[in-house]
This record gives sequence, structure tokens and C-alpha cells, in this order.
Amino acid sequence: MRLSVGTLRQVVKRDLPIAFVPQRLTSYGGLELLRRYLRRIELPRRLQAACAALGGDYGGARLALLLLALPYVGARRLEHLQYLGGDPLVRRFAGLARVPTARTVSNWLRRFTQETLRPLVRLNQELVLDTLARLNVPRLTLDVDGTVVRTGATVAWAFRGFNPHHRKDRSYYPLLAHVAQTGHILRVKNRPGNVHDSKQSAAFLRELINGVRARLGRRLPLEFRMDAAFFQPDVLRLLAARGCGYAIKVGYWSWLPLKKLAAERRRWHTLAPGVTGFEHLLVIPQWKLRLRVMLYRKHVQHESPKNFQLDLFTPDDGHFEYYAVATNLPLSLPALYAFIGGRGAQEKTIAELKGEFALDVVPTRHYGANCAWQQLSILAYNVARSFQLDTIATPRRRSRKRTYAYVLRSMRTLRFLLITRAGRLTRIGGRSVLRLAQNPATEALYARIQHALAA
Repeated sequence: MRLSVGTLRQVVKRDLPIAFVPQRLTSYGGLELLRRYLRRIELPRRLQAACAALGGDYGGARLALLLLALPYVGARRLEHLQYLGGDPLVRRFAGLARVPTARTVSNWLRRFTQETLRPLVRLNQELVLDTLARLNVPRLTLDVDGTVVRTGATVAWAFRGFNPHHRKDRSYYPLLAHVAQTGHILRVKNRPGNVHDSKQSAAFLRELINGVRARLGRRLPLEFRMDAAFFQPDVLRLLAARGCGYAIKVGYWSWLPLKKLAAERRRWHTLAPGVTGFEHLLVIPQWKLRLRVMLYRKHVQHESPKNFQLDLFTPDDGHFEYYAVATNLPLSLPALYAFIGGRGAQEKTIAELKGEFALDVVPTRHYGANCAWQQLSILAYNVARSFQLDTIATPRRRSRKRTYAYVLRSMRTLRFLLITRAGRLTRIGGRSVLRLAQNPATEALYARIQHALAA
């Protein structure tokens, strides 16, 4: 049918008047499906137990749920609570008849201490392990690394540290354990910004291994991937003693013979386009260790920032970047190269945590409150991951890099497809009903999730 030009256009003569009136309208219809999932995994009850020591008129579990709702709807700061007070589904999600002010929530966060934070840390780890147990993963690959969170000048326990882009800014330096197969954050520990990346790493890994094996058993193979900051004797001995596999980058330090080995090497095995390498059994008498080390080099078109390595070769050799990896895994040179390259997936997770889950936000000057904010940010992220894995995620093809085993959507995509759906709460037959606009794609997605939650 041919349409006339007149039916394609609309005349707009004046501005629409804007009026604010009490209505049971919501901008986040998908929160109802998330709320059902939280009840399925009993998160409100478990939060109530974890926050029991904090008290408060609103209840610790309800305030925690309210903070979980913030990143789901796109809010990042406590000040954004005032714009969510009129949304009935936000209040329903948290179990509140009235949304508290930012000051009230900030005062509640300040009640957290290292002692009262431990139940929340355990809850976060238990939720991730519960999901991994349901998935029955054949192995668990953990990427451990730190990340910089910039703070203000008067924030407690924030110091100047390793931040090449903002050297004068104070910061925190939280340590994270990333599950490569699912993208979960199994554990996070906040630290001052002036500590070395491996500070407290042995104790962190010990608690991590104990928690995983207590829940998933000792037969599940554990693998760790870390950068050169974690190449420490206590870390290597701990992982070997606990029967864990590892691939840890080795720094080209002056007291190690890596530069000499690379300079004297004449035959390099091809691992990938532009990448060659070889194996060597490295003896470290200072640590009384013998390690299997893979040295590899990658040809680049630019001059390497590690200029001290270029002194090993003549100028006509071109430009190379050199790396070394210590491992106890029974992997070949190409397989180990792909495996250590899988560490890059955690950078995407950290970027999403900071961009969509407000991990980089520092809500108060209080150290305990900021640690609690990080734990709740990680908890919101982990719940969103588990929600997808239990409802709409699909397996993906296995990779030698051992990264994500499932197709998972980012929070930005999940918010667009599922959560930010305008609706109206109405009373039909004496029962509240959420009514959304007709859309075939949205109806199919909601039906698929409701079917998965009912199973």
C-alpha cells in the first residue's frame, strides 16, 4: 500500500505542559524478574544473616538490596537515591515502603568494620560457589590481579601508589580473584594504594583455595594465572603444596638469567603468527626452586618500551617484546601461550565493574564503609552473572585461552533488553499486576526467563 506524504508527518505547534502527579508507574519493569531470582537463591534471608550485627530501622538486608538495585537501574552514587524514591518496583525490590536518604544509607555503611564485613565476604563467595556447583565445571581457572581505585585526598587508608596516569592522586588497590569460565569475582580484598601488588597475596590465595575446596571438593582442578608481581617464593610454594596449577609471568629482573638465555638462544619455536618461544628449566638458588619457564618473544612494528631488552640484539633483528612464564601445568608451548593470553578477559570484567557497577566510586571517607561498598558492588555483579547463567546464557565453543564458557551479556545490554521497561502497577481482581507495553521481542525474553525461574 502506498502512503501519502501527509500521513508521514506531524505538526507540532507548541510545547507540551509537564505535570508531576502521583502514579504507580515504573521505569524498571525487569526488576520484578530479578527480585524473583533473588528469592529463588534466598538472597534476602542470607543478607539478613550477614548484616544482622549492623541493626538500623530500615534493616540491613533491605538497605543492601537497595544498593544492589542502584547499578541495575543505572545509578552510581548514593545521591541518585532521591530520583528513585517514587518508583514502586525499586521499593518492592528492596522491600521498602520508603526509600531512605543518601545520608541515612551513608551512616549505615559507616557501621561496617573488618569484623562485620566478614559475613558479607563469605556470602559473596558462597553465592559464586553455589552457581559453579550447579554448572558442574570440569576445572576452575582463577585470574588474580589488583586494580586502582582513585579516591579523594581525605579518604581513610588511601595513599599515593602505583598509578601511572594520576601519580599524585591517593587511591585504593583492591585485590580481585576472577573466575575465567563464568566471569564471577570470587573474592575481593580492599587495600591501601601504596602496597605492592602481591601484598597479602599468599593469605588471600590460601583462603581462596580453602573456600573453593570446602564447597566443591578437592578433586576439582584449580588453575591460577597471575602477572609478574605475584612471582614470589611464598606464592609458588603455596600453590605447589596445595596441588594447584599455575602460570605466572616472570619479570626480566637483573638477578635472573632470562636476558642471557634469550640472547644466547639460536632456535625459537613458532607459537603463533609473529610469536616464537622456547622452554627452559630455571634454577633459582636464592629460593631453592626449580621451575619450568617458557620464554617467548613477539615481533612488533614499534620500538618496545622495554628498551633494556633491545640491547641483547643487533638493530637488524627488528623490534620484539619479551615475556617469560613460570608454570607447572602440563601444557605445550603453544597451549601455554594461549592459556596465559586468556588473562586479558579479566580486564573486560574490571572495566564493567568500574563502568556499570560503580566499583570505582568512593561513597564516604570511612574505610569500612568503602570496603562494604566494594563488596556490595561485587555482589550485584555476581548476582547479575548468576542470573544469566541460570536463565538465558548459552554455552560457547571451548577455547585454548580458557576464558568465558558461556555467552553472557554486559550489564548495559541487560539493562536495555530487560530492566528498563516502563510499566504500570494496577489492581485487577484484588491483586497487583505489572502491565507493560506490547513488544514481541520483550514478551519472548520475559517468557523465557519466567519459564527458567519456574523450573
